[in-house]
Amino acid sequence: MPDDDFEQYSGADDGEAPSKSAMKRRMTALQELGETLTRLSDRQLEKIPLEHAQLRQAIVEARGIQSNSARRRHMQYIGKLMRTIDPEPIERALDNLYREQRENADRFHQLEQLRDEVLSQGLKGIEQVLSRWPAADRQHLRQLVLQHQREAARGKPPAASRKLFRYLRELQENTP
Repeated sequence: MPDDDFEQYSGADDGEAPSKSAMKRRMTALQELGETLTRLSDRQLEKIPLEHAQLRQAIVEARGIQSNSARRRHMQYIGKLMRTIDPEPIERALDNLYREQRENADRFHQLEQLRDEVLSQGLKGIEQVLSRWPAADRQHLRQLVLQHQREAARGKPPAASRKLFRYLRELQENTP
């Protein structure tokens, strides 16, 4: 690895060699990044730019290692492989992946909150949905709210509540 690349990661910018501690921090950070990659699903791992075939194979192999000492040695090997690549694209891809997951979770919670508001307000709550999605089926919403009220009165499981949530999610997904 050229000295310029090493200085980029070590924090040494005045021409001096990085300290032993700085080098160790960098290697530990790369190993932790590699460990993060081993916890990703295959689908998530596909979104990460890993041109180094050996590294990709080592990450996949690490998932199947059960022995703690063997896993630790394998993680050190992954860390060694990580030192030969630029971690920036991987870190950016992970940030995008985590941001996408947070956004999905936020949308999910917003829908849950809207569903709860609609059900607590009864038939008046339908207007909230219609103001947000004018193309929503008023009659279907009305039936779900009334069904929820009947279920609540009889102490039955909240099937209508789940149906309403699915309908709201469908409306959200079909809206550009």
